[in-house]
Amino acid sequence: MRKPKDYDAELKALTDKAKQLKSRKVTQLGELVTATGADALSAEELAGVLLDAASATDATKKEAWRKRGAAFFSGEGKAKARQRTEREPRRAAPESGSAQPLFDGPGAA
Repeated sequence: MRKPKDYDAELKALTDKAKQLKSRKVTQLGELVTATGADALSAEELAGVLLDAASATDATKKEAWRKRGAAFFSGEGKAKARQRTEREPRRAAPESGSAQPLFDGPGAA
């Protein structure tokens, strides 16, 4: 006789795995922002750039972005991003007590 499946345990394991994957994705996106030097932008500027990119429909522009991204990941673009970050000092941190979350919309932790 076969052992009955514990669907609750399987569902919990899948939920935990999904949380781990989401957490890893968020961490990797943060690391990407830092590696590209985009952490020098304010949250509003970064959000504006990303919203513009997400709504872009020009295939030529998207292909140029893809090529530039591929060059970055192959190591060619990292040196340029590092040089740009060294030329442009990071912005001062907000005063203590006035820090606000970067995103507090739907799905925020």
